[in-house]
Amino acid sequence: PNPFNPTTQIRFDVAMRGPVTLDVHDLRGRRVSRLVEAELPAGRHTRLWDGTDQQGRTVAAGVYLLRVTSAAGVASGRVALIK
Repeated sequence: PNPFNPTTQIRFDVAMRGPVTLDVHDLRGRRVSRLVEAELPAGRHTRLWDGTDQQGRTVAAGVYLLRVTSAAGVASGRVALIK
């Protein structure tokens, strides 16, 4: 769901097998968390984000940008965390 509290499932498609990263950024462009850094097969994938940063601290309510990078290119989206 979007907006979400306290967790959300992020669904994304990978066009071809290869290295994939899924990052969460704040609106200033700073990376908050890296949810995926792995070789993934082609197809649909889901990752859970619990609204925490890379150190496990709860992030502030607000809009966050998602960025999926793979061999096929880059896709982005956004989610809103409400408290």
